[in-house]
Amino acid sequence: MAAQRRPQIQSHQSWTDDLPLCQMCGVGTAPNCVYSPDGKGTHSHQNEDAHLGFRGEDGCFLYGVFNGYDGSRVASFASQFLTAELLLGQLNSSHTDSDVRRILTQAFDVVEKSYFETIDDALAEKAATLSNYLLPHNEERMKELEREVSGGAMAAVALILNNKLYIANVGTNRVLLCKSSSDGQNQVLQIGRPHSTDNEEELQRLASLGVDSARVRQAGQIAGQSSTRRLGDYRVKFNYNEIDLLSSAKSKPIIAEPEIHGGQSLDNVTGFLLLMSEGLINALESAHGPEQANQEIVAMVAAELAQQTSLEAVAQSVVERVKRLHHDVFVSGRQRATYCTRHEDMTLLIRTLNYPLADAALTPTQGGRIYPVSVPYSNSQSTSKTSVTLSLVMPSQSTLTNGTNTASTLEEGTPTLGSQSPTATLQSTNTQTQSSSSSSGDGRLFRQRGSQAAQPDETGRVPPYVDFSQFYRLWGSDHGEGQSTQGGLGPQ
Repeated sequence: MAAQRRPQIQSHQSWTDDLPLCQMCGVGTAPNCVYSPDGKGTHSHQNEDAHLGFRGEDGCFLYGVFNGYDGSRVASFASQFLTAELLLGQLNSSHTDSDVRRILTQAFDVVEKSYFETIDDALAEKAATLSNYLLPHNEERMKELEREVSGGAMAAVALILNNKLYIANVGTNRVLLCKSSSDGQNQVLQIGRPHSTDNEEELQRLASLGVDSARVRQAGQIAGQSSTRRLGDYRVKFNYNEIDLLSSAKSKPIIAEPEIHGGQSLDNVTGFLLLMSEGLINALESAHGPEQANQEIVAMVAAELAQQTSLEAVAQSVVERVKRLHHDVFVSGRQRATYCTRHEDMTLLIRTLNYPLADAALTPTQGGRIYPVSVPYSNSQSTSKTSVTLSLVMPSQSTLTNGTNTASTLEEGTPTLGSQSPTATLQSTNTQTQSSSSSSGDGRLFRQRGSQAAQPDETGRVPPYVDFSQFYRLWGSDHGEGQSTQGGLGPQ
């Protein structure tokens, strides 16, 4: 009879439950999905992601997205214990940047060690059972123990203290910071690079430990995951010598040490912070290619912020849109459909930085506000170079231009903002793909309607309140049609 083991932490009961939730963030999620040939989707496993968003004392805020695999145990454990290691008195306003980075690193180390303590007894029983594997019932017990101890998680964590931003990343989740400058331009920064098998710095780190980095790059995965840093996963932490790719390592090659950026002052910054699970970004990149993924996700968030009145609705709408895009590419049968047969769990956390939400009290004919028109992404492209044009009306009349998709640390200078609020236009400078929006705050596209309902004319038609005459003129000139569209509804 097996000895009684220490119970693992339960996701529904935690000493962090009483911490106040942050009201300046919203989270959207979607479970994994595998498509059948007819386009119908089924879940291959329960949702394994986790997230957190808490407000601590001394102006401290903590956010995180955890991408679990082979079960949700590690992601759930990390989200609770990391909160306990950071928001129960460990941080205060007197800490310097180096203090905060040290505390963050220590917190990840404590979480990793604490998790393995919870499965120590199960690992010991697994080793004992393995030595008597041929005895009756041992095979089934081995499977139960493997399910109990297997699994890991990647983590992207954001900490705001003294109005400074710190990012701690382990693995392949992604963090984007969108911020405005005083001239109305916006920068979209990817903070850090994913710790993956195509990250040159990570490959060099593995090579220094005796691992054949060329083989790792070619394989693309290590023990089923592309990440080179992870929380949990006893196989790559304790049994790495039994894994072919890692067997030559002199010491533990897969680590849980976070890469930390910051602190970056958020004084006078307007914009938003995005924490995304690997499943979300992979779904978008599978559908449209990786070239403009950051620009596309920011454009979606900006569009939803202009029309939604809650951050939860914004985040969920963006996740649902990515889910639909991924599914539509699969059912289209186009070239990228082969990359879209399935997607993993998706999580998006949005934290606004002095960025306004839509005003629920205003309608498209009140207060001069016109809500954005969602334009579907083009499905006509047969390559990964997808042309994207979004005609959006944002909360202000300024413009937002997004540069190329580059990684950045938070040590860069922060633009000084004027009185302008978030931007109207997001455009990539990449010549192959484009994601743009244009402001039309004067409402010229929309014809004014009186207070009375429009009456049908003698043909039974109601006068349109959207003027398409310019569109039809351009369409006609492109197709060699010289007929006038003035006063009509387009080609007859």
